[in-house]
Amino acid sequence: MNIETLSAYCMAKKGVEETFPFGEDTLVFKVMGKMFLLTSLSQRPLQFNAKCDPDRAVELREQYDAIQPGYHMNKQHWNTIMVDGSIPAKLLHQLIDDSYTLIVQSLPKKLKDGLL
Repeated sequence: MNIETLSAYCMAKKGVEETFPFGEDTLVFKVMGKMFLLTSLSQRPLQFNAKCDPDRAVELREQYDAIQPGYHMNKQHWNTIMVDGSIPAKLLHQLIDDSYTLIVQSLPKKLKDGLL
């Protein structure tokens, strides 16, 4: 996965927009105005922060060295995922999907209904 495939995967989801609220180097993906993933455009290897269920976050951090508590984020709910080849592509996609789903589930019903 590279920045282009990460962006394309995120943007294919309903209601998603790309923003740069933290400066020109930090790309943020939001669904209905709520952040679900952010990444640095200059960091190598690619890494991104994604929201995660707290219990699952602990399991993932124990299983993969490339998954750490979210950098500059609430470490209970966010992971930083380093895309260094040690995490299967299927799991990377699942982590993105889970983050998107957690945010969508937290939206007010009116906004959530607009995504269905």
